[in-house]
Amino acid sequence: MSTKVAPLSGFPEFLPADRIAEQHVLDIIRRTFELHGFASIETRAVEPVERLLGKGGDADKEIYAVTRLAADRSEASSGQDGTHELGLHFDLTVPFARYVVENAGRLQLPFRRYQIQKVWRGERPQEGRYREFTQADIDVIDAGTLAPHYEAEVPLVVAEIFRQLPLPGFRIQVNNRKIPEGFYRGIGLADVAGTLRIVDKLDKIGPDRVRSALVEAGASAEQAARCLALAEIRSEDLSFVDRVRALGVSHPTLTEGLQALSAVMRVGLDLAPGALVADLRVARGLDYYTGTVYETQIVGHEGYGSVCSGGRYDALASDGRTTYPGVGISIGVSRLLGLLVPRLGLTGSRSTPTCVLVALPAEADRAAAMRTATTLRARGIPTEVAPSADKFGKQIRYADRRGIPYVWFATAEGDQVKDIRSGEQTGADVASWLPPQEDLHPGIRLRPR
Repeated sequence: MSTKVAPLSGFPEFLPADRIAEQHVLDIIRRTFELHGFASIETRAVEPVERLLGKGGDADKEIYAVTRLAADRSEASSGQDGTHELGLHFDLTVPFARYVVENAGRLQLPFRRYQIQKVWRGERPQEGRYREFTQADIDVIDAGTLAPHYEAEVPLVVAEIFRQLPLPGFRIQVNNRKIPEGFYRGIGLADVAGTLRIVDKLDKIGPDRVRSALVEAGASAEQAARCLALAEIRSEDLSFVDRVRALGVSHPTLTEGLQALSAVMRVGLDLAPGALVADLRVARGLDYYTGTVYETQIVGHEGYGSVCSGGRYDALASDGRTTYPGVGISIGVSRLLGLLVPRLGLTGSRSTPTCVLVALPAEADRAAAMRTATTLRARGIPTEVAPSADKFGKQIRYADRRGIPYVWFATAEGDQVKDIRSGEQTGADVASWLPPQEDLHPGIRLRPR
């Protein structure tokens, strides 16, 4: 009896050529993070559910609980084995905060870390939104206080990465949570967190439904209209300050937020003109953000939503005596690839890392062919031996189907290498031959549209 295998929705997998494109993107991210001095860490996949639930937003709806199948019911219900109290992390910031508290005495502060790992969320799968996906985060964290200049630094790292990718353009939208907080308090709204969560849905549900949701939550029609007026402000320069002031609301927290966002925008205008946009609708739904917040959209694909987000958090990491404020930003790698691969046509230039296929005249020649392959590999040339001693034409077709650019032949006149794309075949010395640099490893390309 045959069993039909069906894909699991929300758990993306790539074919080899697209996986090469994914690795290329990851290499750019990793290399750029390290150029800016961020050190790599990896944290465990699970955290206590209690800790995950305490981090605001709709986290309780997103968490996958972890249980041990072999645990009996009495053991599970009493919590004796502890497994029912664990959940898969839904982001990398919460486990990083725990990691800092546990290792604070062994970390040099301020600590700059990057982390590239899988995360899990119980979301309804749709384009660009998955249940299992890869995130790439950077954070800077310190003890007691964190210098505000880091809030300008982390989005510029992302801008540097995105400039290296085949994107039509991008905008890193920046806000400061203190701006809406001070504004809401200035117009008499006490439930700041609830109002922020509603306004954060503006791009998803539109202004009319946001207005209705605010009124249902207790705001007056005038207060809801003023919240939407604030959210409409957007600028690529410092003009947002005067536009906020023109709304006629005054509050110390609002003033503090405007000053902080202005400082971030000044750095962006100086070092990465056009990369940062002050967008006062950006709120971020998670409650742990306290200062600057970020979201990133791809030009021409704004409806796809944010592919990179983050912000400042002042109280997420604490051991009861010391608080470790931080700021970070997260690239949704799988989400970004969900745009790059199917929509923009990004793929690998070939489906294998192999650069050279060593042809096999007869099975008795396999040992000699393996010695040739070993010599080429020792010189950094990705090489494999033909799977069987078929006719040379069939071995060349095998290489062509795999995207392998060169086939190596041992002949009576000496070794020769054939570029199967051009048909050119020349003599070659296994100890010195090198392919062109662009052929040595697969690159990326855009599929013809």
